[in-house]
Amino acid sequence: MPGPDVSPQTFLRALRPGDHCGGVVADDGRQGVSVVLDGFPARPLGMIGSLDRSWRDRRAPIEPGRRITAVVLSVDLDARLSLRATRPDPFRAFARGHRAGDVLDGTVTKVVPFGVFVRVADGVEGLLRDVTGEDVQVGEPIGVVVGEIDVERRRVAFSDRA
Repeated sequence: MPGPDVSPQTFLRALRPGDHCGGVVADDGRQGVSVVLDGFPARPLGMIGSLDRSWRDRRAPIEPGRRITAVVLSVDLDARLSLRATRPDPFRAFARGHRAGDVLDGTVTKVVPFGVFVRVADGVEGLLRDVTGEDVQVGEPIGVVVGEIDVERRRVAFSDRA
């Protein structure tokens, strides 16, 4: 741990991508969540962007004063951190356990002009094309067949099992 007279730059140079670090949330603002990192209490040096909050809800608020542990993604003028990297990726777990042709039950989460999005597991949603808001409503249960699973792009396509 650096001493109290260490500069922010010196402190940040000691961090490496992949390091786990602790801290306290200072603010949850429009630009992201600022974090006062353990070892440098003078000011927030960590930042969590919206995509790195959670696997499930990138808009979930994080209360100021909450103690967290995060993973360092990169270091520049501050440390870019991730909370979701501290937990297993539910999409990868889904992809390991399912393949094209599997029949699943899900819930409609969003209706768009070209189809509907269906949640089939916590943190896993995919597109069911050519189903409209006239056919189903948000919150309605629906059966789907797994089509293509694209792990790199975190996408899964469904077809209607009817």
